[in-house]
Amino acid sequence: MPQLPAPEYPADVRARLEADAKEIISRYPDSRSALLPLLHLVQAEEGYVTRTGVRFCAEMLELTTAEVTAVSTFYSMYRRKPSGDYQVGVCTNTLCAVMGGDAIFEELKEHLGVGNNETTEDGKVTLEHIECNAACDFAPVVMVNWEFFDNQTPESARQLVDDLRAGRQVEPTRGAPLCTYKETARMLAGFPDERPGAVEASGGAGPASLIGLRLAKGETSAARIVSPRSEARRDAPQRGSEHLSSHDAPQQTSDSDPDHPAGPAAEEGE
Repeated sequence: MPQLPAPEYPADVRARLEADAKEIISRYPDSRSALLPLLHLVQAEEGYVTRTGVRFCAEMLELTTAEVTAVSTFYSMYRRKPSGDYQVGVCTNTLCAVMGGDAIFEELKEHLGVGNNETTEDGKVTLEHIECNAACDFAPVVMVNWEFFDNQTPESARQLVDDLRAGRQVEPTRGAPLCTYKETARMLAGFPDERPGAVEASGGAGPASLIGLRLAKGETSAARIVSPRSEARRDAPQRGSEHLSSHDAPQQTSDSDPDHPAGPAAEEGE
């Protein structure tokens, strides 16, 4: 069992966090509703939710440390131990797994020498498998501090983590420029991204995500007949500057592996 009570923050840190916490609490009619952003706030301070952070949240919201601990251990977005500057999450849910997510995760585990929720020795990268990154149309997807890296391969994912560890600049496929996990946690607490041009650079959804919206508006495009996966894709579009979907990703999947053909299942009578 940990020693109780948890230690206090230094006076200057405590004063700064109290000012931020009061701003967060003022946004809610019931103070305890501010617990989730407050947990992000203390996570932004030390990179994970410490016993000191739990005590701080409890005192600010007039809760027990048990109540705060119950919430902080329920959600996987709150870290419970020190970890890296970059949280690399590999989606291993159904579509990403089929498109190569499992292969990416295994490649990164071997390449980094860590397991799930473990951190490299240099403290740069924490590897995590994620059930869904909500980007199925760009599968397989890797996220770094919740920024998207779409249509990944084992090779591109390995280069990505190598660049992160070496301190080289890395650009997400979509979204704002990459920042550290602590900086991300502060934004999740509800404070603005103050980096020049970061908000303007965030952009929106990619073309593959917007097809349904265009159809709903009555916009149409030329029909595209998709051949069974065991046949050559004579109608595949040419690669260009457009951000393509997962169906055009260069993965070693059933779409490109003649030893494991798979075609669309047809309903009776079709």
